[in-house]
Amino acid sequence: MNKYSGFGLLKHGLSYHENWQRAWRNPKPKAKYDVVIVGGGGHGLATAYYLAKVHGVTNIAVVEKGYLGGGNTARNTTIVRSNYLWDESAHLYEHAMKLWEGLSQDLNYNVMFSQRGVLNLGHTLQDMRDIQRRVNANRLNGIDGEVLDTQQVQEIVPIMDCSANTRYPVLGASWQPRAGVARHDAVAWGYARAADALGVDLIQQCEVDDIITEDGAAVAVHTKQHGLIKADRIGCVVAGNSSVLAKMAGFSLPLESHPLQALVSEPIKPILDTVVMSNHVHGYVSQSDKGDLVIGAGIDGYNGYGQRGSYSTIEHTVQAIIELFPIFSRVRMNRQWGGIVDTCPDACPIISDTPVENLFFNCGWGTGGFKATPGSGHVFAATLAKGEAHELAKPFSMFRFNDGSLIDEHGAAGVAH
Repeated sequence: MNKYSGFGLLKHGLSYHENWQRAWRNPKPKAKYDVVIVGGGGHGLATAYYLAKVHGVTNIAVVEKGYLGGGNTARNTTIVRSNYLWDESAHLYEHAMKLWEGLSQDLNYNVMFSQRGVLNLGHTLQDMRDIQRRVNANRLNGIDGEVLDTQQVQEIVPIMDCSANTRYPVLGASWQPRAGVARHDAVAWGYARAADALGVDLIQQCEVDDIITEDGAAVAVHTKQHGLIKADRIGCVVAGNSSVLAKMAGFSLPLESHPLQALVSEPIKPILDTVVMSNHVHGYVSQSDKGDLVIGAGIDGYNGYGQRGSYSTIEHTVQAIIELFPIFSRVRMNRQWGGIVDTCPDACPIISDTPVENLFFNCGWGTGGFKATPGSGHVFAATLAKGEAHELAKPFSMFRFNDGSLIDEHGAAGVAH
């Protein structure tokens, strides 16, 4: 019987997934690998995939303390854009954008990348000056962008209140047509399946509790479940827990971890076909393919690892969204969640070697991690394969905080996400 026939689909559907073929293996770890990647989120899985596909390194283990894609990858709001101000950031995120545009074909897996465009609203004259500056910088870097006036914004989003009577009138916006959203879990699954097919071992429920060093070099990770796993090189891609792993290896990172909050509403009929972001009132919203309003907030001001966040942040964000979209005032929220973001002082990531030989870190993405997933994995894979930074990664060394060569994206690229 063909499992893809109508009867086959019905049979397998009624089996409650028990007889479905696994999308990837569930292997036991080997004693030693060429590369061990700590962290099985989007960035870690992408790194493993590009290491295997581009650089021919297939003796790789990805070790994940929970399930694949279960950390920040599962707890973000799926925005993809590349309209960052500074050259270094713009080049890295545009590299990611170009990979996004062919990702479903590359992975042979539909990541549901929808280039529906992103609006960054301006509410003051200074907002509009900043928008003009950023769009001009984007164009010089070959990145698409336009400056829109109020009427043009209203034409794109008719349901938004663009009148002069609002507390924060919409004076215009930047518009990146190639930007959009993707399905976060599909991205993790697609990379996992493709990496597994190339021979990568994906080891779940395997928490690293120590990084073993000898003579100033990392030689292994120790895990609670499987003990010692040796490696020639180790790459750590664990987002909010990066500082914890760095401490295991005997050094510190210039990071702070904060809860970042988001909400999702009950499903409603299609009403919003783009992404609207506002830094000034600090909220942003898009509509998922199944009709939910996906609403993003800012980070809580305190440091912490709690994935709930504070009510005051939720309240402020909901007020901001209703200010822009009075039509949403009676829509009910289904759930709220938080992810743990690791932020650097200059709001840019770290893709770098470390004071410990053969140990590399990819972290500090703050609220910009999901959109960077393919680009981050691609350049980190090259860095791990060659033992030296990829050209796009060089500006993001952790040692820039020693020599002062920072890349200050704070507030430069619209709302942080």
